[in-house]
Amino acid sequence: MSLLATRRLLRILRVVIRYRLDDLLLTLPLPTWMRALRFALPWRWLPRGKLELSRGEALRLALEDLGPIFIKFGQLLSTRRDLLPPDVADELARLQDQVPPFDPEHAVARIEEQLGAKVGDIFARFDVQPLASASIAQVHAAQLKSGEDVVVKVIRPNLRPIIRSDLAWLFLAARIAEKASADARRLRPVEVVSDYEKTIFDELDLMREAANASQLRRNFADSPLLYVPQVYWDLCRPKVLVMERIYGVPVTDLETLADQRTNMKLLAERGVEIFFTQVFRDSFFHADMHPGNIFVATRTPWSPQYIAIDCGIVGSLTPEDQDYLARNLIAFFKRDYRKVAQLHIDSGWVPAETKVNEFEAAIRTVCEPIFEKPLKDISFGQLLLRLFQTARRFNMEVQPQLVLLQKTLLNIEGLGRQLYPDLDLWSTAQPFLERWMRERISPLHLLRNLQQQAEQVPHLSQMARDTLERLNLPRPAAPVEAAQGSAWPLRLLGAALVAGGVSQGLVLAPAAWAAWLSLGAGLALILRR
Repeated sequence: MSLLATRRLLRILRVVIRYRLDDLLLTLPLPTWMRALRFALPWRWLPRGKLELSRGEALRLALEDLGPIFIKFGQLLSTRRDLLPPDVADELARLQDQVPPFDPEHAVARIEEQLGAKVGDIFARFDVQPLASASIAQVHAAQLKSGEDVVVKVIRPNLRPIIRSDLAWLFLAARIAEKASADARRLRPVEVVSDYEKTIFDELDLMREAANASQLRRNFADSPLLYVPQVYWDLCRPKVLVMERIYGVPVTDLETLADQRTNMKLLAERGVEIFFTQVFRDSFFHADMHPGNIFVATRTPWSPQYIAIDCGIVGSLTPEDQDYLARNLIAFFKRDYRKVAQLHIDSGWVPAETKVNEFEAAIRTVCEPIFEKPLKDISFGQLLLRLFQTARRFNMEVQPQLVLLQKTLLNIEGLGRQLYPDLDLWSTAQPFLERWMRERISPLHLLRNLQQQAEQVPHLSQMARDTLERLNLPRPAAPVEAAQGSAWPLRLLGAALVAGGVSQGLVLAPAAWAAWLSLGAGLALILRR
């Protein structure tokens, strides 16, 4: 065990003792041998006063004490409301990723090492004091030689050894928990830590964040809804990111927004529209839209525009997931629980052997009390959350993209209702979803799908040509019985060619010649003697 790992272990033990996390652990249904271990813990032999903290508060304060890596893990854990008790999830959502800045000299050295030039040669002005500091990186204001104001994001030095050490202890704790408790296995702690490992190492690569920001900016080019700062690619490296500096009002600064007479109702509705546009039109959504990453432009308060930063975490859905999700939401608000249950089975989100009637009854039990409220009081995000919790009882597999989606929707919905308490999210979302569903079956969309299939024709025709060439190769003579007995593989190949030709669409058009060729070759193989 390395010296760093030993020091981290001692620090973790100190925090566990201070916040009585061992008491929290012992309230769980543990095996007898693990409960007996409490008598071997030396600090439990000493008298201890009562800790005046709830379990959620104790866990939150412990994670804050353990430092940035554990804070980010707690933030990720707070999004898994399908796994955590509400009081614990609410406390973890309060975790703040605020840490002291690191030495500006180290930041300058890293920028110069990554960009291969002196800071004074790259920027007309560089502010040594950081604008903001977080667990992974800090941000400095600067100005390019060409006059544009920019921000320079720099990854903290020596992070990887600390992250690997902390992750090793997190994985160890998760594995012990899975072996010790059935309840812990239901929470899938190893899977949660694995998700966190991928997320945090992705955030260490600023080229990935730059690519995400560039894609999101392109998706909303010239949009009145959302503005994404420009990335200066020539000045981006894995540990340094240079972006346009934005000037806007933090979305939580309600007083300033009111002073500039911002249309708060439209601002809240546009937040919902941005979310659904990203999910259904683009299948590429900003998955870290907490208030610290969202600003409001000051130019047109009567037609407010959002500004989004920090695109380190994004999500996407497959066309199949998009379709099932949209149909699920529409069926939900029509109270068609049978369709909701069937869609979950058809999509593969729950096992195929699930009994539709039982699943439908469970969904109805959860949703009917919610729908007795006025629409404006119904939480869309909470509805998805309750759905996932119910589906989990029927062995629903964790869908990482849906977890990100639910987290983002909860953020957007909470923010929208903070801006405009009477926001009726469904009346804003329903027209968008129904229009999107109509467009899915429009002639233009079907034509676009046909064009995409046509792009596969050259590959299919090459496969058919290769198959025919192999069939024309001379074969050694074989006994009649053997030849007759080996006819079935050729017929199987013929059936595959026929299926391939049909799947490409048999239309009377020049571009469809390869599909017809595949069909003809397949029929010849099936009917040959």
